[in-house]
Amino acid sequence: MSLEPGPARVLVVEDEPKLAALLADYLRAAGHEAECVADGLLAWQAWQARRHDLVLLDLMLPGLDGLQLCRQLRAQSAVPIVMLTARADESDRLAGLELGADDYIAKNPFSPREVMARVKAVLRRSRVSTASAVAAPALRVDEDSQRAWWLGHALDLTPIEFRLLRTLASQPGRVYPRAQLLELLHGDARAATERAVDSHVKNLRRKLEQAGAGSERIRSVYGVGYHYDA
Repeated sequence: MSLEPGPARVLVVEDEPKLAALLADYLRAAGHEAECVADGLLAWQAWQARRHDLVLLDLMLPGLDGLQLCRQLRAQSAVPIVMLTARADESDRLAGLELGADDYIAKNPFSPREVMARVKAVLRRSRVSTASAVAAPALRVDEDSQRAWWLGHALDLTPIEFRLLRTLASQPGRVYPRAQLLELLHGDARAATERAVDSHVKNLRRKLEQAGAGSERIRSVYGVGYHYDA
């Protein structure tokens, strides 16, 4: 299968009309669809409605600035993000990359051809990652950041819910007794009962279901405990 990116739906978030129009012209000439938005809040609404394949994102925007928008996009999706801004300070560049931007291009000097080359490269990397992930688990758990994602959607977990999910998902199919989970979750010997485990599992199931994983990803074994169904 060819991994050339092909046509993509690109959201151009840029408050300079001439620059936005220029970028849109180059994108369309390359076979892509381009939608231009000049406000961060409107861009967030546009992306939620149409789920574009890539976002070209200016840093300084009205409504919602580029870093805030990048943070919100990355919390919900792995959509490729290319930041485009006049602020070329290293701190600004690193801030964007640390928030999850895939690339960062300074406007001064500005080269539309370079932007198109970067767009093509980022789309190609995204397609390679998607193809490689076909057989990969839908659940991703990051021990360092204490965060988890289901198909790229961040799960809003409490520390206890994270530990519970991490434990169960580490060995799919293995049944963990309630007493063992209680010790793992409340190892500080504070007053807690096995009913607390049931409560945490209920909340975790609800959050997994909201992310599209279904409500029975964590299955109960009557009279024993729980296991994770991959």
